Amino acid sequence: MLHKRIIPCLDVRNGTVVKGVNFVGLREMGEPAVHARFYNDEGADELVILDITASREERRSILHVVESVADVLFIPLTVGGGIRTAEDVRDMLNAGADRVSLNTAMVQRPALIEEAAARFGSQCVVAAIDARRRVEGTGWEVFIYGGHQATGLDALTWAMEVERRGAGEILLTSMDRDGTQSGYDIDLLRALTSRVRIPVIASGGAGRLEHFTEGLTAGGASAVLAASLFHTRALTIPQLKASLRSEGVSVR
Repeated sequence: MLHKRIIPCLDVRNGTVVKGVNFVGLREMGEPAVHARFYNDEGADELVILDITASREERRSILHVVESVADVLFIPLTVGGGIRTAEDVRDMLNAGADRVSLNTAMVQRPALIEEAAARFGSQCVVAAIDARRRVEGTGWEVFIYGGHQATGLDALTWAMEVERRGAGEILLTSMDRDGTQSGYDIDLLRALTSRVRIPVIASGGAGRLEHFTEGLTAGGASAVLAASLFHTRALTIPQLKASLRSEGVSVR
């Protein structure tokens, strides 16, 4: 049985960790390397860093932040934001990332997924999908530019396409639940995990211990990601892993 993974996420703006609710109202929460060292020592299975304004500001991701974080980590590091070409992927991997997260650029040019997978392997390519429930009709719509632009794409259809094009994993964020601590969107998770074979990371909404269990069991996720709950130390990773084990969930 594969172990389920616990992944803290650092949303970064201007080199500083930030967190908001529903992708807005961002507040600063410290230096990335400080958080990274803490999570490394606390027993996180991986770490994700997302430069949340790089795509919207049409600039490259912050390589110096990645380098400073990679220097203190002994766990896998995934980095996203501002990655537009296979060369950008190469530079990020050279800076110390183990995987890259693609979002806006892959929606605008889906061939990027295939190019990155062909050059660096599918295991290096994480397809990030920011999804919001449609106000009218059914299903969920994909958003880009840090949640600021609707695409018209159906999230479930898009998930199947990124898998077909060579992504090795999906990072699925519920924009409706982001920062609310009201629980992962289990309907969205279940709908998506039932349609793809690659691992799915659940993101957006964790607030209590049972939310993580639900995401990994009822939602079918391979990993659960959280930010503010861990950053504020309202919940520690050892506490979470102990709780999951008590519920029969296999974790490292």
